[in-house]
Amino acid sequence: MNNVEQALPYSFHYPKESTALVIIDMQNDFCAAGGFGEMLGNDITLTKSIIPTLQHVLEIARQHGILVIHTREGHLPDLSDCPPSKLARSRQQGAGIGDVGPMGRILIRGELGHSIVPELTPMDDEIIIDKPGKGAFYKTELDEVLQQHGITHLIVSGVTTHVCVHSTVREANDRDYQCLVLSDGTAAFDSIDQVAALRMIHQQGGIFGYVASSEELIQSLQ
Repeated sequence: MNNVEQALPYSFHYPKESTALVIIDMQNDFCAAGGFGEMLGNDITLTKSIIPTLQHVLEIARQHGILVIHTREGHLPDLSDCPPSKLARSRQQGAGIGDVGPMGRILIRGELGHSIVPELTPMDDEIIIDKPGKGAFYKTELDEVLQQHGITHLIVSGVTTHVCVHSTVREANDRDYQCLVLSDGTAAFDSIDQVAALRMIHQQGGIFGYVASSEELIQSLQ
């Protein structure tokens, strides 16, 4: 049993063989210039800044044989899986889902913007979950995949902390998965949102899960 001693609100114990690293939505649309996030008026500096940290975490996870799962948010080209309210809100902000942007149609599967950033390119044997919503369990096969691999614990990272990461952790919590969120392996477009989102994870005795740094996680593996 591995142990992240400095996790909040208290130590996070996890069996390595039953743990998965989940990297949420590290896509060009959220982390690269000209993507959906920037077109909505957000500063992508913070989301882009965690890429080196996640490269290191990903390397260590691969070395230790931890199951790696990547997620991508995006929609079918005909937008049949995009709720009308979500589509309408995106258009009101000036970057409509499905519109043509610098990296192809915005948030559409198969376009350059939908792709995971090159630095975190999945290996052939790593799992990619394409999701139409913010949470990674909604209308996806994620729960079945985790059960098939005997996963009980999740190391959660990616973007954005207050939206897709939070939605996924809350969904995982309801399904009895134990979640550790990486404080420096997640990011929001606003630092205030980042701080608040992390606090909401571990408050009230870990109401949704645990929080720790990537270095603390890596130390627990070594």
